[in-house]
Amino acid sequence: MKRKKKYKMKNLFNKNDSLGLIKKYSVFPEDLALRVYTSRLLGSNPSLVLHGGGNTSVKTKIKDITGEEKDVIYVKGSGIDLCSICPDGFSGLNIAPLIRLGKLDFLSDEDMDNQLKINRIMAESPPPSVETLVHAFLPHKYIDHTHADSIMILTNHKNGKHLVRDVLGEKVAVIDYIMSGFPLAKAVLREYENNSELKAVVVMNHGIFTFADDVETSYGGMIDFVDRAEKYIEEKIKGISLSPSEIEMPEAESRRDSMGRFVQAARGACAFPLPDGKIRRFHVKICSTPDLIAASWSSLAQKICASGVLTPDHVIRTKNKMVYIESVPENDHDLNTLVEMKVNQFKEAYMASLQNYAPSGGINEKETDPYPRLFLVAGIGLVALGFTRKDALIAADIGEHTILAKLRGEAMGGYLPISEDHIFDMEFWGFQQKKVKHLSPGLLEGMVALVTGAAGAIGFGVAKQLLKTGAVVALADLDEKKLAKAQSILADEYGEDLVTSIVFDVTDYQAVEKAFTEISIRFGGIDLLVPNAGIAHVATIEELDPDKFDKVIDVNLKGTFNVMKAVAPIFKRQNTGGNIVVISTKNVFDPGAAFGAYSASKAGAHQISKIAAIEFAQFDVRVNMINPDAVFGDAEISSKLWDLIGPARMKSRGLDPEGLKEYYINRNLLKKPVLAEHVGNGVVFFASGQTPTTGASLPVDGGNSAAFPR
Repeated sequence: MKRKKKYKMKNLFNKNDSLGLIKKYSVFPEDLALRVYTSRLLGSNPSLVLHGGGNTSVKTKIKDITGEEKDVIYVKGSGIDLCSICPDGFSGLNIAPLIRLGKLDFLSDEDMDNQLKINRIMAESPPPSVETLVHAFLPHKYIDHTHADSIMILTNHKNGKHLVRDVLGEKVAVIDYIMSGFPLAKAVLREYENNSELKAVVVMNHGIFTFADDVETSYGGMIDFVDRAEKYIEEKIKGISLSPSEIEMPEAESRRDSMGRFVQAARGACAFPLPDGKIRRFHVKICSTPDLIAASWSSLAQKICASGVLTPDHVIRTKNKMVYIESVPENDHDLNTLVEMKVNQFKEAYMASLQNYAPSGGINEKETDPYPRLFLVAGIGLVALGFTRKDALIAADIGEHTILAKLRGEAMGGYLPISEDHIFDMEFWGFQQKKVKHLSPGLLEGMVALVTGAAGAIGFGVAKQLLKTGAVVALADLDEKKLAKAQSILADEYGEDLVTSIVFDVTDYQAVEKAFTEISIRFGGIDLLVPNAGIAHVATIEELDPDKFDKVIDVNLKGTFNVMKAVAPIFKRQNTGGNIVVISTKNVFDPGAAFGAYSASKAGAHQISKIAAIEFAQFDVRVNMINPDAVFGDAEISSKLWDLIGPARMKSRGLDPEGLKEYYINRNLLKKPVLAEHVGNGVVFFASGQTPTTGASLPVDGGNSAAFPR
């Protein structure tokens, strides 16, 4: 790996910017606004902290509700990202009771948790960092703490303590790794009491604390010490190659095919059944930077995967070790066999270590999650897994920094991580587990859905309901402009990481295959396919142009066939079942004059869907159909079908747009409007597996006796 010039630590403190933030947050104490400012500076540099890591604090005075002045400390809330923190991301606590805890020789986790709760000045403030007592015990006004990459490289070296002292100087105390919370706070306090001239404390295998009575000095000290470490490392490894000098990369298309197939297999191998019989699936993030691809070919690749994390803080996100894949077999059977073997080896090693090192008092092995989160794959790079999309992104970022830091550590003479007993103490520590506890997952949590025809009303409404119930969604359409609009609306509401879009033609099988590979690279596979793309043409049989008829058949029938055929091998590689929910039409059972091309093509798609239900059941894939009618959409996302046929029907009945909608409402048995979201609810029902159903047709039409399935 040819190393690029590393990010140079730079003091970014700007007086005018800090004053601007004081003005913006004028309703808060000025000290806190300054704390927010430098916290964001730290958080904006990923070589210092990642995703909720690190913490900062400030001690100040405020008046309580009675007007009495109180000494308080504001500490970053647990798990909150420093890069975007606001004043309400800090937890304010009465500091005097916390300082008194320093006189104790022992404080249980339960008692510490209680003290942190009862001393908050605002009941709704976030839980403070688990390192709050470190911040409270030290007397300095401002305290900064990071897990800087360069500090982690030094502290995970076989001569780490000596290196830190030599590189950072005598004003820095170095202490052995000790559990966060009260034990760490007491250890840091002892160091300061022994030497009040200290400017920083480095905790082996953990990170660095800097402190001062003004915000600029505390922040500046962090930058200075980390910069010293960075410069030392770069000097020591200058001229050392970290990967093969020449790498023969496969062709881009072949490589992308391998990426798509691998993540499908890996995601499937790591999925597991829940007590209710449902499958818990993982989201996936691939990182294929040049540095990571080079690392995947390194002679040290296996070694760095088998060694532990930079700091135990990361283990809740990434597990302690990674899985290394030397190559991606071209044969699907060989691929699945290899990935399952590697995952099983990881699980067995994890459970063996758990039995040896797990904290006493109890781990319920049946509730333990032994699955890997990180794969380093030769020629592909890093593949990260997480229960949520956010979890996968966090694991990927931490994994990337970990791999590159380990390579630099090895080049310095040897990477030596902390022992596994400390790892399991941290992984199962209640304070850490709170960071990864999720609210009750949505019905479709963990699923990747693909909706074709997503730029129209029904496709958009389906996608919206899928996102609302926890799926991530790939939108597909040929209309690039309308598709971008649909994606933008959904991304604004649900988050840009949860929705993507791709333009392809469902009538072109090779284009479909390529698109499915691309979706797999972005999201890890496909669990739910919603064939919705369709077109219509109004003409009697006598007047129907054969070419127009062929085009409608191509899109509505052949297009449905193409996407079902292309998704089948993905379902097989994942081996976790799946769903296909075909958006059919009431016209299958109740066709109309001058609508022969549409009705016949949809009837054909309906029939082949029933065949798919029979054939795909062997690998636990359910295929069901939804028959909507009179779904108009709205001004934001209109129905392409009704854009086509609506004007003629309004003209023939002498109605305006609202009158036409009212006509169709009154035509159905329930006298109810049929919305795209209603169709989406039907898709959610089938996809959530609430009933063991396949081959069914569900009318979503307000009731039409002529269209009752029969």
